[in-house]
Amino acid sequence: MNILVTGSKGQLGTEMRRLSAQHPKHRYTYADIDELDLTDAEQVARTVDERAIDVIVNCAAFTNVDGAERQEAAARKVNADAVENIARTGKKIIHISTDYIFSGEGWLPYREDDKAAPKTAYGRTKLEGEERLLRLCPNAIVFRTAWLYSPWGNNFVKTMLRYGAEKEELRVVYDQIGSPTYAGDLAKAVYAALDTDEWKAGTYHFTDEGVCSWYDFAVEILKQANRITGTDRYKAHVLPIRSEEYTYLTPRPHYSVLDKQKIKQTFDIQIPHWTDSLRECLQQMLQAE
Repeated sequence: MNILVTGSKGQLGTEMRRLSAQHPKHRYTYADIDELDLTDAEQVARTVDERAIDVIVNCAAFTNVDGAERQEAAARKVNADAVENIARTGKKIIHISTDYIFSGEGWLPYREDDKAAPKTAYGRTKLEGEERLLRLCPNAIVFRTAWLYSPWGNNFVKTMLRYGAEKEELRVVYDQIGSPTYAGDLAKAVYAALDTDEWKAGTYHFTDEGVCSWYDFAVEILKQANRITGTDRYKAHVLPIRSEEYTYLTPRPHYSVLDKQKIKQTFDIQIPHWTDSLRECLQQMLQAE
């Protein structure tokens, strides 16, 4: 198949490119904003036609949660308008979405058919993108994920490593619960969907296994980093705090755990525990230093 990967310089797009050598039967076109403006419908249609694209993997998104709150119209252009442009190509599509389409006020893992109730501009625009896509392209695949990190771009793991080495103390919330997701694992799940003999349209949830708070995540990042480097470089003491003790422009979901039974059963995949995937990611990052 000829596969177009959008948002190719982001965390997931970079992992898709990195793993593509393991899937040589496909041909790939990679595009980011400087190469393809997804908000330009004519440009999208022309690129898909010229490259004879069969499948679009849409990793592009406006993911700055606070920025989306300040500039909801700009977020909607990327998270909804651009998705509609992709949907109108009539090609097979795998689209990446988010736990933010839910309220974050639950206490059981969210299933794919649970009611959407976004509390933020980011969540509203991502949900709108899902809805437009499935209305125009009911044969699409939607992967919702959460707490994404990798060696690339900006993410919580890289922030904790930087601050963990620079500061004596870090204050991290303990009352927001979710499942960290290594972008490399999500990329493998996308390839599992691409490599099936039968296209299996639908909405699926994917994160790594296990559950923790941001505080737990931070503690584990620094602990593993010191173990991998054989140093005490990441010396900051991590203090647990409540969400109300931290200033947010945009409220964060208190519960982001996603139920993954459907994706595991449909694509017959095994998902690693988040602590194991964190170790794999940190080894890439720290052993290269």
